[in-house]
Amino acid sequence: MRATARTYARLLAAGFRRGSAYPLAALGGLVANATFGLLKVGILFATLDAAGGELNGYDVGAMSAYIWLSQGLLGSVNLYGRTDVAERIKNGDIAVDFARPLDVQAASIALELGSRLFALLPRGLPSVLIGVLLVGMSMPTTPLPYLLGALSVLLGITLSCTTVYLVAASRFWLVEGRGLEILYMVASGFLAGLFVPVPLFPGWLRTLASATPFPSMLQHPVDVLSGRVDLATSLGLVAVQAAWLVVTAALGAVLTRAGRVRLEVQGG
Repeated sequence: MRATARTYARLLAAGFRRGSAYPLAALGGLVANATFGLLKVGILFATLDAAGGELNGYDVGAMSAYIWLSQGLLGSVNLYGRTDVAERIKNGDIAVDFARPLDVQAASIALELGSRLFALLPRGLPSVLIGVLLVGMSMPTTPLPYLLGALSVLLGITLSCTTVYLVAASRFWLVEGRGLEILYMVASGFLAGLFVPVPLFPGWLRTLASATPFPSMLQHPVDVLSGRVDLATSLGLVAVQAAWLVVTAALGAVLTRAGRVRLEVQGG
């Protein structure tokens, strides 16, 4: 008998509780977010000043919103390439998961998503509040961008989980997957717009970034939530996020089925 949607909802809740088990780690993450946020303020504000106060649609208020919203999402969007299921594949424990009446991919993503959503409370919202109090930022004055932004944030976080699952699934064929995880971390952080907004990239690099799911994890949610783009563009960005989510989830299902056939577990 296969698991029901209620089972995955419980796994989501379990992931949320797991995230809440380490309050000091969350506090440390908040301190890191605030510290690097202030460093980015100094660097990117100086860039704007050198450009005359405006650069590719970013003024001081819009740049501050980008900085603090992206820092707030950093604890929830998995740009590091690591997830628990990767280790279970490596040591063979995934064989037990395959024996359970659960979809391995869906169960893994539900747990990861729950933990990532919890991080919005001790790290995400306080990071944005620090930015508002210390620096200030330009934000929408109507409710619609916030509602659409909340959906975009949820899609971005979920997309990061489905994409990282692909990195983990590669371990069905790789003896050691840390190299791929490091490559993912470098590429995702840069192309998602963590260090510099994607609209400031050269044209060819923006095109390259748009051909990956990474901007949909961070840059698109920030653009929608901050109101930097109009309603029509926001809807288009959300549609792109949803399309990438479908693609990565479908590819993850294919890799899971192929990996189940490929899996070899030593010992007894």
